[in-house]
Amino acid sequence: MRLSRYLLPVTKEAPAEATVISHQLMLRAGMIRQGSAGIYSWLPLGFKVLKNIEQIVREEMNRAGAIELLMPTLQQADLWRESGRYDAYGPEMLRIEDRSGRDLLYGPTNEEVITDIFRAYVKSYKQLPLNLYHQQWKFRDETRPRFGVMRGREFLMKDAYSFDVDEASARIAYQKMFASYLNTFNRLGVTAIPMQADPGPIGGDLSHEFIILAETGESAVFCDKALMDVPVPGVGFDFEDHAALAAEMEKRTQYYAATEEKHDEAAFKAIPEDRQIAARGIEVGHIFYFGTKYSKPMKAEIQTAEGGLTEIHGGSYGIGVSRLVGGIIEASHDEKGIVWPASVAPFDVGLMNLRASDEACTTACDEAYQRLENAGFDVLYDDRDERPGGKFATMDLIGLPWQLAIGPRGLKAGTVELKRRATGETEELSLDAVLNKLTGDQV
Repeated sequence: MRLSRYLLPVTKEAPAEATVISHQLMLRAGMIRQGSAGIYSWLPLGFKVLKNIEQIVREEMNRAGAIELLMPTLQQADLWRESGRYDAYGPEMLRIEDRSGRDLLYGPTNEEVITDIFRAYVKSYKQLPLNLYHQQWKFRDETRPRFGVMRGREFLMKDAYSFDVDEASARIAYQKMFASYLNTFNRLGVTAIPMQADPGPIGGDLSHEFIILAETGESAVFCDKALMDVPVPGVGFDFEDHAALAAEMEKRTQYYAATEEKHDEAAFKAIPEDRQIAARGIEVGHIFYFGTKYSKPMKAEIQTAEGGLTEIHGGSYGIGVSRLVGGIIEASHDEKGIVWPASVAPFDVGLMNLRASDEACTTACDEAYQRLENAGFDVLYDDRDERPGGKFATMDLIGLPWQLAIGPRGLKAGTVELKRRATGETEELSLDAVLNKLTGDQV
């Protein structure tokens, strides 16, 4: 993509109301534009990051055996009355009446809708286990939307829902999502720590939040430092190996980790002092086992192997896809701007023509652009007739993994400058050597 044809409205300063670094940098990098309090338009650069995160989440959910569908943003109030949550949920729910006088709501979550789908089509234990998920926009009318996309009113969430014949099977489904989330966040380039958590309005008796540690986190969290060093299950993990699932969960739950609501000061102080972490954290995922909380009032029953009927046991599993954009920035930035993990970066390489008026520079840049694209790299090519200093500042701000600068001085020596954004390391290389290095880095 040529920057001269792209919409990238970068600015030097962020509005005063942007108090956390992710909000500031997303505004400065031209990733989002606020429409009203807690509601944003996703501009091209931000939208690309959002879609990259969404795709990684999708791949890992599919790998764990979940099945994707899509549910509506507007839901029937009567379904929520069946479950008993319509009046209990509170003013965060946006309630709507259509022209025919029917009560609707803009969904903050989807337990009722998915339970209604399940009871319409699944009648036998032979059709279980089942895990259905989607990635959909949600709305919660927060009292004080803040921190940009990390505490907005409108947000993109992946929510999955498991259905099982009994509690033992449902807990296996929970363990699958626990392991899947570890792999997902690892691929997104962040360390997300599973912590005991309050289930809140979702309900249930088993709940973990996945937390990114950050100074600007919205809540206090407490954990054992040893938990940070436990490796993730990995790509080859067998999600049908129930013993392995239990082991993966045990590896982490043996260590203390809790959000503020579940914190036990005595248990925390029992950890060796050099391993005690008391910090702030950003919630990017939350998983719940809630048993028959929804199937019982909504009569979601299946036939058992013995021929009787039983209410299904359920769980729900959320990942804040849009919140993760902010969370990743909070965990990965420096004084110059964003430092994207390669897996979610909007472009792989930022190519800069340091003298667009020079025919030799333009020819060399055009060649580099074509060769990089042909090699499978997504390239943002700054072909504008602007000062080099401004181009470098823009590339540092938007945080692409690699920067490639081509100017008259280097061309005379037959070299271009390659910079790795994460470390600041620069090298003078031939274009062939650049392609070999970048291709090797991808493998």
